Amino acid sequence: MILPGNYVRDLLRSAPGAAVTARGWVKTRRDGKNVHFIQLNDGSSPTDLQVVLDEGLVAAEVVAKITTGACLSVEGELVASLGKGQAVELKARTLTVHGAANPEDYPLQKKKHNLETLRPLGHLRARTNTFGAVFRVRNALARAIHKFFQDRGFLYVHTPVISSSDAEGAGSMFQVTALDLDQTARSGEPPDFAQDFFGRRTFLTVSGQLEAEILALAFANVYTFGPTFRAENSNTPRHLAEFYMIEPEMAFCDLKDDQDLAEAFLKSLVEQVLGDCRPDLEFLSKWYEPELFKNLEVVLAGGFERISYTEAVALLQKSGRSWEFPTEWGCDLQSEHERYLTEELIKKPVIVTNYPREIKAFYMRSNDDEKTVAAMDVLVPRIGEIIGGSQREERHDVLLAKIREQAARGMKEEAYWWYLELRRFGGVEHAGFGMGFERMMMYLTGMKNIRDVIPFPRTPGNAEF
Repeated sequence: MILPGNYVRDLLRSAPGAAVTARGWVKTRRDGKNVHFIQLNDGSSPTDLQVVLDEGLVAAEVVAKITTGACLSVEGELVASLGKGQAVELKARTLTVHGAANPEDYPLQKKKHNLETLRPLGHLRARTNTFGAVFRVRNALARAIHKFFQDRGFLYVHTPVISSSDAEGAGSMFQVTALDLDQTARSGEPPDFAQDFFGRRTFLTVSGQLEAEILALAFANVYTFGPTFRAENSNTPRHLAEFYMIEPEMAFCDLKDDQDLAEAFLKSLVEQVLGDCRPDLEFLSKWYEPELFKNLEVVLAGGFERISYTEAVALLQKSGRSWEFPTEWGCDLQSEHERYLTEELIKKPVIVTNYPREIKAFYMRSNDDEKTVAAMDVLVPRIGEIIGGSQREERHDVLLAKIREQAARGMKEEAYWWYLELRRFGGVEHAGFGMGFERMMMYLTGMKNIRDVIPFPRTPGNAEF
């Protein structure tokens, strides 16, 4: 086991003279006169630890096994490094090869690999510099999310992955069943879900929001952070079938409070990750997104612009642009519209509020004009929408009417009996939002494809590993 103090990142910060053991995987080996130079990394640092192995210290057949991808343990002394890029290097005393990697078969070599080529190599791509950087940022982002909410007294709650209700209202969901579907098909009869494991039709959740509302109406401020699923046959660089969502829910909270929290949340995440992962971000900026730091710093530079949906549509119509998608009032904003607002017109993050009722979910609170709902989307440069939220409908009669309006689309009133009862027993105004973890990862890292910010992407036709 590698313990704190012995990670490569810790050894690189240590003073010369310490006797240490380094463990990790070989990036490269370079042979000099009477000496071998080994670049070793355990994934903890964007910088490798250079190991200096004198000729003859280990047998020639052992040296032959020290190739890219091999796993080693090295005991020795940290000494001042004469090379560039590191203050210390490890002078080896003993070396053990735990696992060799035949260079003729090992697919990762000392070169920049095409990201598309690496995607099928989910069992190995984390060893590359690119994915080392990406997944260290992912870890730092997860830590920053918990810190933000925990520092504000939010309760971390776990909502079910298996659900019998659709939070979005007749969305695309993966069905969960223990029925023998082959036998059902042979019988020619429709599946009897009353005989299924849960006694009803169940699905993988599309959101933990509705269940989080239950807990917000007991603990005031809560948040979820877990996997969600969409059975959409979408092969775009922005969509996954399985992804992670962060969903806070707050009692005694209206749409303005919701916007304030979302803005503070994004600012805090960017600030924390910039502080924790600057070398990784510098690497990603160099190789993938030259404007990365500019895009991140615009989040911290000042307050987000706040405009209504109606104002946003007017700005788009005045632009003189020829849009691929229409910009009439009542149409949903598309990525091209969101990026124009944030990158070209307003040039900073924008919060758009009060969307048409017809294009938003049933649970969003109706405004007094009866045409719009108290919804918000937070838009950022390059990504577009990164957070979506709303004030929830707390009025029992209004919510019931909305659910009944959706009956033609497959919503069943009886499935939401408990959601309605929350409005009858101590209901209060409340609000929340959702942020896709991988969308935020794309913004923080500059990666262009969402498949490259999650270890094992799930997309149509792909469930390897």
